[in-house]
Amino acid sequence: SNLFHIGILGIFFGHLFGMLTPHWMYAWFLPVAAKQLMAMVLGGICGVLTLIGGAGLLWRRLTNQRVRATSTTPDIIIMSILLVQCLLGLSTIPFSAQYPDGSEMMKLVGWAQSIVTFRGGSSEMLNGVAFVFRLHLVLGMTIFLLFPFTRLVHVWSAPFEYFTRRYQIVRSRR
Repeated sequence: SNLFHIGILGIFFGHLFGMLTPHWMYAWFLPVAAKQLMAMVLGGICGVLTLIGGAGLLWRRLTNQRVRATSTTPDIIIMSILLVQCLLGLSTIPFSAQYPDGSEMMKLVGWAQSIVTFRGGSSEMLNGVAFVFRLHLVLGMTIFLLFPFTRLVHVWSAPFEYFTRRYQIVRSRR
């Protein structure tokens, strides 16, 4: 599960800084093409970590009786959705590679920044963008909507001690 958590945090912060940092803040030291290559490589690595770790967590949740006893249907559904989202994200890499100048990425960056800053016309920025990117965006927004109703909210408690804690067995009082 460390693979999943390290990978998903890398993906989250990669998207956060990569999509929402204005171009003028890094243009003087990081060309768009280099930014895209960095995003593809680091995002690919974090995506694979997330996929392997997440598949292991889902498998454990489905097959381990103790874990299954404390799992809810929404837990299984959200993990499945996260794995599909991860697969979609990884499948965008070949499409991004077709635009080594970073032009496709900058369309997506413009879209994300217009959404966060409440500017109208953001949907036009996605004209001509590959369908897999659009699907990735829609599923990502769906995850944001589901987030408060799932165990994903545990990220706000910043459980850093998780990485060094001893193995725990969780038992319910049923």
